[in-house]
Amino acid sequence: MQNLDNQTIQLAVVAITALVLLVQTIVLVAIYLALSKATKSLREEVEDLRSSVMPVVDDSRELIKNTREFFSRVAPKVEATVDDLSEMAHGMRERTADVEFAAKEIVERVRQQTIRLDAMATGTLDAVDRASSFVAEVVSKPVRQLSGLLAAAKAIVESLLASEQAPRQTRSRDDEDMFL
Repeated sequence: MQNLDNQTIQLAVVAITALVLLVQTIVLVAIYLALSKATKSLREEVEDLRSSVMPVVDDSRELIKNTREFFSRVAPKVEATVDDLSEMAHGMRERTADVEFAAKEIVERVRQQTIRLDAMATGTLDAVDRASSFVAEVVSKPVRQLSGLLAAAKAIVESLLASEQAPRQTRSRDDEDMFL
């Protein structure tokens, strides 16, 4: 190893450096190839994912677009309908208040008319009662007088007939006693 002079050492260092550079190049090429293969695989995966996801995204975009169009078309109608319903509810409240007021007024009038009819019926029935009492008094007094006259006439006729029949009956009674 005595022959190791400066040139030889330099040649050995250059040879080792070249060998290290060659190994480094091989490692870098291997890393490049691995990364290239991984990138290609990743691209394929992304492409597969894109091909499966993009129709869903496109459909979602279409759905979102249709939904926006639908809401933009329907929103004014919904607002108009809500406004109409609000106006209807307000109108119904007013009409209900009017009907309630009218019903109260009708009930009050019916109550007043009922009181009036009750007073009229009471007055009429009182008048009929007084009239029937008067008619009964007016009719019954002459009927009683006539009845009294007829009773008197009957009594007179009976007493006259009895006085004529009384002696005959006394004789017939006497005759009946004789046959004992």
